[in-house]
Amino acid sequence: MLTFPEDLQEKKSSLLEFKKITIRALEHLQNFLSGYKEKNGYRIYFQTIAGTTKYIRPINHRLFIYEPVDFSKRFDEFEFLFEKLKVRNSSWTDSEKELIDSVLYTIQQSIGAGFDLLSNPNSARKHVGNRFEELMKCVFSEMGIANKKTVLQIPYETDEGEKTYKCENDLILSPYETVRSTNRNLDKNEIVVSAKTTSKDRMGKMFIDKILLERFVKHNQKVIGIFLNDVQRKESDNISFTLVSGLFMVYTKFLIELEGIYYLDPPPNVYKEPFDKHMKPFSELVTTDIWNLLTS
Repeated sequence: MLTFPEDLQEKKSSLLEFKKITIRALEHLQNFLSGYKEKNGYRIYFQTIAGTTKYIRPINHRLFIYEPVDFSKRFDEFEFLFEKLKVRNSSWTDSEKELIDSVLYTIQQSIGAGFDLLSNPNSARKHVGNRFEELMKCVFSEMGIANKKTVLQIPYETDEGEKTYKCENDLILSPYETVRSTNRNLDKNEIVVSAKTTSKDRMGKMFIDKILLERFVKHNQKVIGIFLNDVQRKESDNISFTLVSGLFMVYTKFLIELEGIYYLDPPPNVYKEPFDKHMKPFSELVTTDIWNLLTS
């Protein structure tokens, strides 16, 4: 059996694998965290051993499921929802949507918190991002939506001859039985997904990539962003939100409009005008918007 640190770094290919690592992470956090400080609905937990204190990422107290037994129960309820998630369905309750966001948020944040305690930040960042991409892939696969990761190869001329720019797409979602986009072309009916834990330092690239993709493939291309959150710890007892909402609106108005931005833990501005026209909780994507996007 893998050690807990090894398990955190192992690629995950199913929701069941994510359930198991989350339970291990929650048990570890229960045993090794010393306390927390609270700020604006977020808890900043810390571990103190031999005079050394480590802090973990801010945890949204409303979304996070702390007890392993509670998580296991709510995960089973979440899995039961996939019968509804596999087809267009308008009968979603607020509690069902919150369950979706809460379970997925707990999975990703427990993994991130485990890395915060057991790894150095530089090596942890890549692994945490990889687990988030894998988690999103597992969700859409469980919904029966064909998907795959692609790298679009865009040729360009230089003095030294033709070279290739590689435009990596985290995920392609398809209305077909299999994804039709290739490394040379994107199908106009498929959705290009950027799945990142935060929009910090990445939001602008989504807009530029959409412009670049559309000019290369010569047709409109649906592009969405999926983020975990946009909040970070500030010193030891505070938080700050990292969404640059004004810049997002400038890009939207003067560059190009994305088909949507979705958060598991939306920052406060998401619920305000005009941002609420472009940004939503992740549960809105999988319960409603995905079917509109795949058929438009």
